[in-house]
Amino acid sequence: MIEISERDGCVCFLVRVQPRASRDAVAGEVDGALKIRLTAPPVDDRANEALRRFLAAELKIAISAVRIAGGERSRTKRIEIRGVERGRILDLLTRDA
Repeated sequence: MIEISERDGCVCFLVRVQPRASRDAVAGEVDGALKIRLTAPPVDDRANEALRRFLAAELKIAISAVRIAGGERSRTKRIEIRGVERGRILDLLTRDA
């Protein structure tokens, strides 16, 4: 199960990114993190920006509400999203299933 914490109006959770995938998609859960496949390559912050845009689009929120709080240069990143409840993050797992 994905570990999600809530504090100060934000939800925080881990994401495991697979760059250079064939399509952008939620790919389930791995080691307590949400696994996300992105077509963007991991160069020049393109994968990070694609991740922010993907999460914002899936949750129907502004890109500015999505922040990479840690792991900018790692495949495993800590994400903070303002104005979203824990349940909406869990819904991402069942949306593409």
